Amino acid sequence: MSIQLIDTHCHLDFEVFDGWRERLLADARSDNVTRFVVPGVTADDWPRLLATCDAKGLYPALGMHPCFLDQHKASQLEQLKLLLSLNPVVAVGEIGLDFFVPNLDQEKQIELFTRQLEIAKEFQLPVLLHVRKAHDQVLKLLRQLKLARGGIVHAYSGSEQQAEHYIELGFKLGIGGSLTYDRAKKLRRIVMNLPLDAFVLETDAPDIPLAGYRGEPNQPKRLREVAEVFAELRGISLEELAQCTSATARKLLRL
Repeated sequence: MSIQLIDTHCHLDFEVFDGWRERLLADARSDNVTRFVVPGVTADDWPRLLATCDAKGLYPALGMHPCFLDQHKASQLEQLKLLLSLNPVVAVGEIGLDFFVPNLDQEKQIELFTRQLEIAKEFQLPVLLHVRKAHDQVLKLLRQLKLARGGIVHAYSGSEQQAEHYIELGFKLGIGGSLTYDRAKKLRRIVMNLPLDAFVLETDAPDIPLAGYRGEPNQPKRLREVAEVFAELRGISLEELAQCTSATARKLLRL
């Protein structure tokens, strides 16, 4: 059986990849990574992101990331709605709450996040969530808004109980390079204990480098190594892991 992996979260539009993006994609495809979801972080970057995704196998998501709060304007929410109506966007993201970063206005984050959840609901799109130290707050908002198509909790970092709550709400958990570190004992327990169809794979390239690659820009080709660690932890073949996670991603994001 041929292996096909899907990177559900990689920032291929970022400038760090300028000049070697085509080689990066060729390297990824040679390691069986065949589809790539590219999330937005600021409105100013949406045109570049959409242009980057004008290639086979690259799928855009558009959103305003909580860590770039000072770059967002209220008027850009209308711009988001316009672009969602005009482009084949697979999700609203990367959106969420980050209560880990000090001095990042939590009330403004919640307001922006709520508005974007409402837009996702209006357009019947899934969401790509960035959540740090704020899982309970995010879960509360998701219960209130009841998104029809759920989404992905990117770089999952919560508890097993919180994971179960997300799954009940129709969400999948994004698993990436963090899993490759021996010290990631909580995350490893979660991937071993919860149903296999609760997970999708991601790199967050150029961020979250795998063990052994610290100091280098992460890239989608490393998704295969994440999948190998995941399969070993589950005691299943790489083929089974790839088949299940890719099927979950295709169904959720309608790839």
